[in-house]
Amino acid sequence: MEDETLGGLPRGVALSWGLIKEPQRGPKREMSIQKIVESAIGIADKDGLSAVSMNRVAASLGFTAMSLYRYIPGKDELLLLMQDAVCEIDLLTAHEITDWREGMREYVRKTVGVFQDHPWFGDIPISGVPMTPNNLGIIDWVLRTMRGLPLRDNEKMSFVLLLSSYARVYGMLQRDMNRAVQSGISPEAFGGIPFTSALKILVTADRYPDLQPVVMSGAYTDEGQNEEDVINDFEFGLERILDGIEQYVNRKK
Repeated sequence: MEDETLGGLPRGVALSWGLIKEPQRGPKREMSIQKIVESAIGIADKDGLSAVSMNRVAASLGFTAMSLYRYIPGKDELLLLMQDAVCEIDLLTAHEITDWREGMREYVRKTVGVFQDHPWFGDIPISGVPMTPNNLGIIDWVLRTMRGLPLRDNEKMSFVLLLSSYARVYGMLQRDMNRAVQSGISPEAFGGIPFTSALKILVTADRYPDLQPVVMSGAYTDEGQNEEDVINDFEFGLERILDGIEQYVNRKK
């Protein structure tokens, strides 16, 4: 629901900004929005997002679900507050950023880290532009890396979206890989190394003319690759994105 007295802001967003006062009656010392959110994050980190419910969070704090509703009106608002809470991350200060490329690297790496530290983070659907304080703080920070670049505001925001999209995709990919390994699949099997011989037979040049030589070289599964030949896919992709941004910026000078 939206509260007209708060300029139409969704109630969860208003809560994140502290625009709604916490109840003055009830278990004030033992209960707070912060404690509720922290408990919910702990449950999600351990058992996944589906395990989070108002009943379970309340039980973890020793209260009834009705007590929680005095602080947070529903699960949707709780998820929004959880999402914002884990976005409170330490980033380099303006004085520590050596150049805009390093700042953007920091932003992407730390964003990927959120998905790894809190695997449930990517399970929350995107419902609109970020409006909560910690989310906006991260956007403000990455915009700061572009202060000296000859870019219009809409160009800066497009680059923020590009970097955020790469971080989200890679963060969720890494999360799913971690989950697969934790379920019992060996890293070698996940990468396909045990199946390289079979693939070399199945992937024929007439059916897969461009994939076949890649499989035969071992690059498809990293089979038999020298250490210097193995590419860090995340870093390689990130650097190519930054190369593209740099070329675009240079054309505008």
